[in-house]
Amino acid sequence: MLSPSRELLICAPERWDESCFSVPAVRALAASGLGIGVLCKPHQKVFWETLPGLEVITPQTLSEQWKVALLWEPGDLAKLVRRAGIHKRIGPSVGKLHKQLTEQLKGRPHVTEHRVQFYLKAVAEMGVPTTKPEFFEPAGLDVAQGQDSILLVPDSDFGSSHEWSLQNWQILADKLKESHSLAIARLEGGRNLGEQLADYLGNKVPTAMISLQEPPLDLIASQPTVIAADGSVPHIASHLGSSCITLFGPNDSTWKRPLGKRHRVARHHVECAPCFALCCPLDMRCQKELEVAEVIAGLKALTFSRS
Repeated sequence: MLSPSRELLICAPERWDESCFSVPAVRALAASGLGIGVLCKPHQKVFWETLPGLEVITPQTLSEQWKVALLWEPGDLAKLVRRAGIHKRIGPSVGKLHKQLTEQLKGRPHVTEHRVQFYLKAVAEMGVPTTKPEFFEPAGLDVAQGQDSILLVPDSDFGSSHEWSLQNWQILADKLKESHSLAIARLEGGRNLGEQLADYLGNKVPTAMISLQEPPLDLIASQPTVIAADGSVPHIASHLGSSCITLFGPNDSTWKRPLGKRHRVARHHVECAPCFALCCPLDMRCQKELEVAEVIAGLKALTFSRS
C-alpha cells in the first residue's frame, strides 16, 4: 500500500446534487487508509470540509504531487488535473471523459438505479468496501435544531419546470403554520417564489437568502425538516441531516431523490414525466396536478416514521 500522503485526488462533481450523491463513495475511500484529497470549485470548499479525513483542494492550490486522480465526469476540473501533470487518471467511461483518462473503470450509469450506486460501484471496482452504515450518515455539524420548524424552499435552480405554483405554496404554508414554525428560503438567482411567499405570510415568518455560491450550511442544518422544490437545496439539506420532502416534477425520483429513510418524495405521475426539461414545452401538468394534500401526506408519513 502507498504511504498515507497524497495518494488519491478525487475530482468532485460540479453539480450540487451529484456531489451529494458521491459522498458515500468518498467516505469509503477516506476510510481505506489512503491519503485522500478532494478537488472542488471554491464555492464547494465548505461543503467538502464537513467530511473528516480529507484534504480539500481548490484549483488555485492544485499541484502535481498527487499519485492518482479519480475523475467522475468531463469538465474543467478533469482538464485541470491533466494539465497539472497527475499522470495516472482513472474513472468511468462517461461522455468525453475517456479523453482525460489513462485507465477506465467499467461502471456506467443506469437510470434504473439510484445515482449513489454509480459512485459506489466505481469505488468497489477499485477494491474498496462500500457498505458500512457510517458512509451514509449525515454530516455531523454541531448545530441545534428546532422541534417543529419547517423550512420551505419554493425556488429551484434546476429550472422553472421544477417549481410548484405560488398558490399551492401559499395554501401549504397556511395549513402548516397552524402547527409548525415556518421559515422561508429565497434562492439567489431564482424566480422569486420564495420572496413572494414571504411577502404573502408577512414579517412574522423569518426568511433567509440562500446562495449556492456560498451556501449557509449552519442555517440549513438548523432546520429539522425541509420541504423543497426539486433542486440543489434538498440534497445539501439531506447531507447536513435535515429530513426532506422533495417535490418532483420532470425529474426522476427513482434515481435522483435524496437517499434514505429520513426523506419523502411528493410526486404526481403524469404520462409525459420524467422528461427532464428545464422549461416545460406543454402545460406544466406534473406540477399543476401535484396537490397540497399529497405534500401534507408526505409530511405526516415522515413525522410518523420519526415517532
